[in-house]
Amino acid sequence: MSELTHLNTAGEVHMVEVGDRPNSRRQATAEGYIEIGVELLEQVLSGNTKKGDVLAVARVAAIQAAKRTWELIPLCHQIALSGIEVAITATPKRNALRIEVTSRTTASTGVEMEALTAVQVGLLTLYDMLKSVDPALTIGPVRLLAKSGGSHGDWQHPLSSSPNYG
Repeated sequence: MSELTHLNTAGEVHMVEVGDRPNSRRQATAEGYIEIGVELLEQVLSGNTKKGDVLAVARVAAIQAAKRTWELIPLCHQIALSGIEVAITATPKRNALRIEVTSRTTASTGVEMEALTAVQVGLLTLYDMLKSVDPALTIGPVRLLAKSGGSHGDWQHPLSSSPNYG
């Protein structure tokens, strides 16, 4: 396991210097779930909720969150994203909606936080738009599925190939 990089030699929090690192193509994919009642899930999937197409709003919210991650997470670098993909699908065996976000850049630092932030804000947006119908909506788990590029190379969540995953 690597050392924590957000601490300097005196043990003080600081922003990691990435200026000397070469730019490389980087990608990260994260996922998260919101558990939802069967009837409400059907309404959401048909676009027949009182608030309209909540999935479209959640996708836009996720994209906006990825672009603004550096403003939300104190030690994140501002990076130019080259692409963001947001997919929201039903997971009937969990009575849930699943958000998966893939973020990409060519930069000197990774995009894991952008993918994770996008998933969280997408889920919170769904909660906000549906809470009046069902305040018992439950968010989680949220996790990084995979990343590629950079000095640490490729990584995949160890559970992502499990048949019970998700």
